[in-house]
Amino acid sequence: MQTRHGALILLILIALMASCAKNISYDTSEQKLQKADELFAKKKFARAAELYGDIYFERSSASTAYALLREADSFFNINRFPDARAAYEEFINTFPKHDDVATAYFQTALCMYHESLPAQYDQAETRASIASFRVFIERFPNDPRTKDAIEYIRKGQNKIIEKRFQSGYISYKMKDYSAALMYFDEVIELGNTNEPDRKSLYYSAIIAKRQKNADAASAFYQKLVDKYPDSKEAKKLRRKF
Repeated sequence: MQTRHGALILLILIALMASCAKNISYDTSEQKLQKADELFAKKKFARAAELYGDIYFERSSASTAYALLREADSFFNINRFPDARAAYEEFINTFPKHDDVATAYFQTALCMYHESLPAQYDQAETRASIASFRVFIERFPNDPRTKDAIEYIRKGQNKIIEKRFQSGYISYKMKDYSAALMYFDEVIELGNTNEPDRKSLYYSAIIAKRQKNADAASAFYQKLVDKYPDSKEAKKLRRKF
């Protein structure tokens, strides 16, 4: 009797599981798409991405391109930038003439920017994002997002400049003055007016003075005073020059 009772319970559980499975299954791509859009609207992006991915994988719907782009957007909205970038790149390769391909190009570059590391680390991803934004601008010069792309390029370049200065400062602290001057010169030659430029002039003047190169030291000091007359770096060097 106990065996029969156990078997009956098992059958009931199987029936319930089958019923539940039936309730969450979708017979058509259109039904999946409707549910995915509902989840996306509710900001349940992880589950929405799964359904959009299923629709794209099936390749049986007129909404295949839409589903792929929405899958990428879903990943982007939950900061899964590598997954989002892969989906955007898939969209570019699969639907190169689609009306939304400009969006995919822009978002690909934006994913790279978000994947990039802070200035003290390697800036390979930052350089890749700059290159990608430039491709976007070249392909879609009249797109309204061009101004945003230019701003992201500027931000990326500032990170690279900061990285160069930090590399120079580390070399300076290690008394590797030749390497330090090389990095500082790269920053100074850009001709910007910002903190990395100001500090690069300051430390270059100090290095030149320690190397007893009076002409170079005076040149760095004078440029610092001309560009940043009220800076604390200029005030510090006035006592030495």
